[in-house]
Amino acid sequence: MSGAILDLYPEYAATEKLDLLRQSAYGYSYLDEQGHVYLDYGGAGLASRAQIQAHSAHLTGVTLGNPHSVNPTSRTSSELIDRTRAKILSFFNASPEEYAVVFTPNASGAARLVGESYPFRKHSKLVMTADNHNSIHGLRCFAHKNRATHVYVPMTKKDELRTNTKAVEDALPSLKERRLFKRSGPSLFAFPAQSNFSGVCHPLSWVKLAQDRGYDVLLDAAAYLPTKRLDFSVIKPEFTIVSWYKVMGFPTGVGSLIIRKDALARLQRPWFAGGTVKAASVSLPWQLMTTDESSLEDGTLNFWAIPDIHIGLDWLGEVGMDIISLRVQCLTGYLIRKLMSLHHADGRPMTRLYGPENTENRGGTVAFNLLDSNGQIFDNRIIAKESAAYGISLRTGCFCNPGVGETAFGVTKSALEPLKKVKGDLSMEEILEIIGLSSFGAIRVSLGIASTVKDVDLFLTFAEKVYKDRVNDTSGLEPRSGC
Repeated sequence: MSGAILDLYPEYAATEKLDLLRQSAYGYSYLDEQGHVYLDYGGAGLASRAQIQAHSAHLTGVTLGNPHSVNPTSRTSSELIDRTRAKILSFFNASPEEYAVVFTPNASGAARLVGESYPFRKHSKLVMTADNHNSIHGLRCFAHKNRATHVYVPMTKKDELRTNTKAVEDALPSLKERRLFKRSGPSLFAFPAQSNFSGVCHPLSWVKLAQDRGYDVLLDAAAYLPTKRLDFSVIKPEFTIVSWYKVMGFPTGVGSLIIRKDALARLQRPWFAGGTVKAASVSLPWQLMTTDESSLEDGTLNFWAIPDIHIGLDWLGEVGMDIISLRVQCLTGYLIRKLMSLHHADGRPMTRLYGPENTENRGGTVAFNLLDSNGQIFDNRIIAKESAAYGISLRTGCFCNPGVGETAFGVTKSALEPLKKVKGDLSMEEILEIIGLSSFGAIRVSLGIASTVKDVDLFLTFAEKVYKDRVNDTSGLEPRSGC
């Protein structure tokens, strides 16, 4: 265990167990033995050896069938799915009397379920923090289709890309105020527990704040859950979206919508499918929807993958979420300090950080740019290509979060206005030219359960060795495919 991090964070010593797990459970095949430096836990978690072995035993040890029946293989599938629903509710400390678990293809699919089924109408209001994933921003399309309005809660760069609670309050007029102005349709407030761009952890107290003002709450927990727990006996959002591969690496292709049953009863599906109806007719335009969580589960569930969520949650329970959280917090603080200490030979800084400079109310996601010896941002295409050549897995770009990107890089509404006048498709290069930017996007390093101080040090060594006293040169780069 490195003495450098212990000098800064002596509590890091209490996480030594994870160094042993790195060797025994994560070092095999896809990390140390293949020379990977994995720093993209915000993109996907990593599965442990125990999870893979349990999955293999599951594949060879049981016979499963379509759960929409009562035959023996169907009953086995149904039992495993029901056990997994119960395990998920337990993970959230959520009462089965109050909450239900809906299985979805991913977190985006969970968000879409809410958007397409929420009873938006004239005078409804969709309030979103500007800091949100595009899967949440897309809800405004459903709101507009049903004549509802949408409002964004802004953030400021000077506040470390945090969103001020006063700004949230200002964007959420109370039900009494809305009734006074005859604007009291069903309304929704959506925000992430943790920013997938900056790592900022937003106050969970906003859940009750919004509910007290007559709003339902959609909480995006995708970036938060890999290192922290949510307790639904304390906060009670109507809708929570989850991406399981981000939490535990495996299975992919399965997410969840954790939904309060009173909110479930208010949703209105725009269509029906196999599994969502008790009965339907072709002679008569009539169908009778199911009333439980199955009303939101179109077709046959992924009955081979869903039990792996139970396996993964068991694994996290054995390791302990508290120790994972402590390790990630220490490594994040260490990374930030070291990044900010990097300088060129003439003393100019090598980095520009986007987000909090400490570990207070932030997660293990750190966004920044590397600066050349003239103070210019290194093009992210250079970083992506050269870090990959060193065996480093990280992310570059805008991370599907335009709100933070626009704030971090000072892109104003007036600069974006010309985009509305353009007809047809645009390349990323054309977009940047229109808004007057030579580059856009950041580097994102995110830490997780198997991260070590060695991983962080290897990246820092790479950054200093390759980019110190170097000038940004974009000649020969391929065009950007997106951001």
